Amino acid sequence: MFVQKQGLRLVSWTYEEIVVTARRTARELEACGIAKGDHVLLCGENSAEWAAAFWGCLLRGVVVVPLDKGSAAEFTKSVQFQTNAKLVFADSRTAAIEQLNIPVLPLHQLAETTASHSSEPYSLEDIGEDSTVEIIFTSGTTSTPKGAVLTHRNLLANLLPLESEIAKYLKWERIFHPLRLLNLVPLSHVFGQFMGLFVAQLLGGEVHFQNTLNPAETVRRMRESRISVIILVPRMLGSLREWVERTYPKLKPRIAAQSSSGFIRKWWTFRHLHRQFGLKFWAFISGGATLDEQTENFWQRLGFAVLQGYGMTETASLVTVTHPFKRERGSIGKPLPGYEVKLDENGEILLRGASVSAGYWSSEKQFDQRRDEWLHTGDLGAIDESGNLYFKGRDKDVIVTSAGVNIHPADLEDVLNRQPEVRASCVIARQGARGDEPLAVLILRDIDASVEATIARANQSLAEHQRIRHWHVWREPDFPRTPTQKVLKREVESRIKTETANATVETASSFVISAAEKISGEAASRNNPSSNLTTDLKLDSLGRVELLSELEDRYQIEIDEAAFTAATTIGDVDQIVRGGVEERVAPYPYPKWSQKFPVTWIRVLLSYTIILPITRIMSRMQVEGREHVENLTDPVLFIANHVTVADHALILAALPARLRHRLAVAMEGERLRNWLHPPAHTTLLMRLRFLAQYILVTTFFHVFPLPKRSGFRRSFSYAGECIDRGESVLVFPEGERARRGHMQMSDFKSGIGILAKELNVAVVPIKLYGLYELKRRKQYFASPGMVSVVFGEPVKFESHMKPSEIAEELHRIVTEL
Repeated sequence: MFVQKQGLRLVSWTYEEIVVTARRTARELEACGIAKGDHVLLCGENSAEWAAAFWGCLLRGVVVVPLDKGSAAEFTKSVQFQTNAKLVFADSRTAAIEQLNIPVLPLHQLAETTASHSSEPYSLEDIGEDSTVEIIFTSGTTSTPKGAVLTHRNLLANLLPLESEIAKYLKWERIFHPLRLLNLVPLSHVFGQFMGLFVAQLLGGEVHFQNTLNPAETVRRMRESRISVIILVPRMLGSLREWVERTYPKLKPRIAAQSSSGFIRKWWTFRHLHRQFGLKFWAFISGGATLDEQTENFWQRLGFAVLQGYGMTETASLVTVTHPFKRERGSIGKPLPGYEVKLDENGEILLRGASVSAGYWSSEKQFDQRRDEWLHTGDLGAIDESGNLYFKGRDKDVIVTSAGVNIHPADLEDVLNRQPEVRASCVIARQGARGDEPLAVLILRDIDASVEATIARANQSLAEHQRIRHWHVWREPDFPRTPTQKVLKREVESRIKTETANATVETASSFVISAAEKISGEAASRNNPSSNLTTDLKLDSLGRVELLSELEDRYQIEIDEAAFTAATTIGDVDQIVRGGVEERVAPYPYPKWSQKFPVTWIRVLLSYTIILPITRIMSRMQVEGREHVENLTDPVLFIANHVTVADHALILAALPARLRHRLAVAMEGERLRNWLHPPAHTTLLMRLRFLAQYILVTTFFHVFPLPKRSGFRRSFSYAGECIDRGESVLVFPEGERARRGHMQMSDFKSGIGILAKELNVAVVPIKLYGLYELKRRKQYFASPGMVSVVFGEPVKFESHMKPSEIAEELHRIVTEL
């Protein structure tokens, strides 16, 4: 099964649905004239549709050319030109996709597009072990992309030995079934494919995808989806570590002091943290880059298993992997079955095996076979007597001093990253008077920290020839990285060389400016970077949500929404991204007890004995349009004008019983939070009163907070969880109750457009009549017929509509009821 987030909803695809859609996709490719051996591009976020398209191409014998979702337009065009791709699967029509001038099959509509085709098995002759499956291009450092050609033989050479080993342990898997893997590595890379499309299926496990790298959201997803294993790259593992240290600062000394005690003792010592990650979670699997020893030790001290693998695109994924319980310090594991590994005279790692690619797709649009049976990896390593492999860095990164001594940047980076002031580092070559020397590029946790003291302390752990004498403070929150989060050192070096004095004050502002420009459509002045720090963001609430999400994903951090809402300039945002603003208020409450027995039964009992009788006696209301909700079977989003504190009670009384009992009501978030977390000066008696109000309203009406200013992303996510549980949601889009004497609706907040679009369910408009006049008169009892509840027809909106357009249309619909 594949489980993914679509908008605010969790959507599941069974393996049977994947197979059916893959067969239909193969037939769709046939109908489009795409023949065996033709090339197609596959560009999009991790999703079940991505997997179905991949398998559909394999059934048809079509060669897949995967691309990262964020591939640059120039790179995408170059790959399409080299491969002569005839079609592209894409989840969005970006400028890079549009310029290709080839047919586009939308990934997010794959099931609907192919639904007319037969789901019977699809077979094609002449597909053998040497048939090409995919060509994976490296993006990075050269002007001409290089594509590794992988065949069925390459993939099977990795999987068949692994399948035999897994079969020995499947009887134990039943105890933990189903194993759930959260895959955060792009499927466009062999490591992401290997774990997400092959290994999980051998285990009969579930594969979960996530469209954000926010560490707090990742931890919440792990807990709520009961994830067993997470697949990620070292940079993400480091971000999760930073989240733990920031969220639980008191644990840091205990973690550092943790000895090599057994798993059970570690688990018990840090049981609270294990509950945050989910009691079923037990292991990280890291690949795509080298994991530093400090981060690996951190997680193992907490009682989590950390498996690290080494591999390349050319090897169809992993070559070595560490053992979860028999770890050699600093090792990247032993070779997997089917591989031969050796070192040449310079210490370069050489590989040989059936899974190693036979060659590359050249810029001349043809296959160029490698002449050497050994793959020269370009990586430096060491092998101990037990066969454990140790990674020493990239051959091209080695710094050769004037004395002829080799300095491996990875050794220096490992020491630098252990310094408490250093958040991240990279070491590049600097040309000095006497040849190349190491230059340490540092991202500091505190920009005012003493760099000299930090370097001096690091040098104490280095040999004389390794010692750092030159450094540069990187002012942005992170280095430029590849899609698998490796540092682009060539770009770091280039930017340092061309950096001007004014650019040093930009920090994260350059990314903020470009992102804000894209969202608002307004260009900012770039002539004076320092003046940009005082530039107004010029974003509405919707734009701020988009910018906040982009920043969290770009820098893999969690940003306090309250602080972000208060930010008015690019400089304010820059400070927040660098961690200069702490969370200022208590979190909004999202209680789970209100969803469980016996509270759900108590709610029904109180509804029929107290709420409904009182509501009907006081309002004597009429209900119109009830036929629009009588036959609803799926959860919906109810929206209504907001006049009095009794609005939700009136709507509950007007709804059919089966909808009434499965309804979550959005309430002013700030009010709920203040009831549960009142200000410090609040008296004890008033605290008890607020607590009673909170418990009663949550019990009676199953309310959840919908804040006015900040924190509504979590609120929207909670609404999605309610819909996934089969509960409808009631929201008042005006954001606040009408003032006394106000006789008409206010404009709807634009957030209702986001909610309606991302929930992707029918919206039922409701209009309350008579309450404006009742409120103006200060009456608590209405005369018969004065108050009425009117239900409109359910509506759904096209996916291309903007949230602001949806909000305006909903306001019009409710006004005209």
